[in-house]
Amino acid sequence: MPRFESDEDARRLGEALAALRREAGLSQAEAGLRAGMTSQGWGLYESGKRSGLFRPDVQRRLTGAIGTTVEALALARGPVDATPEPAAGTTGLASAGRGFTPPPPAAVRRVQLSNDDLAPWAASGVVLEYEPGRWPRRDQGCVIEMTGGETRVRLYDRADADVLVVRGGPGGLGSEERIARADTRSVSAVTARLER
Repeated sequence: MPRFESDEDARRLGEALAALRREAGLSQAEAGLRAGMTSQGWGLYESGKRSGLFRPDVQRRLTGAIGTTVEALALARGPVDATPEPAAGTTGLASAGRGFTPPPPAAVRRVQLSNDDLAPWAASGVVLEYEPGRWPRRDQGCVIEMTGGETRVRLYDRADADVLVVRGGPGGLGSEERIARADTRSVSAVTARLER
């Protein structure tokens, strides 16, 4: 089967994926687990050696596992120089293209854990970064601001219109906690763990 992308393009795309994973504070094993593969499988994508890296569905799966977007992957990859050099002696028009203004950076907040309710996922003293307004995925850390002013850090499981289901808390990661949505002011995805 012929390959339409060069090895250099695959390497650059894999490096961009690796950079976004590191930005999210995840190891290859953690990212692979979120994507439903082994750390070795994830590593093959990052090295540009696994087929399918240019497929949109694969890119959505990989970027979703690390909490980012396909667009962010394309920006991290950088421009693709697909413009052939003009032949000598030819003339033509040149365009600088449209300007791109990136969106303002998301307001990132931090919270430090004061207990081991989420161990081994995160222990006391770990600082978590989270983005208000960014909804968590299953098994992703989340910061829940309660209407009474309390802040809870848990692992997101699922939600419906009435109930938010999370794991962690005083019972540890094996315990399930059901929180009425009416009692929550906001739920935000944890985007990084900063261990000291």
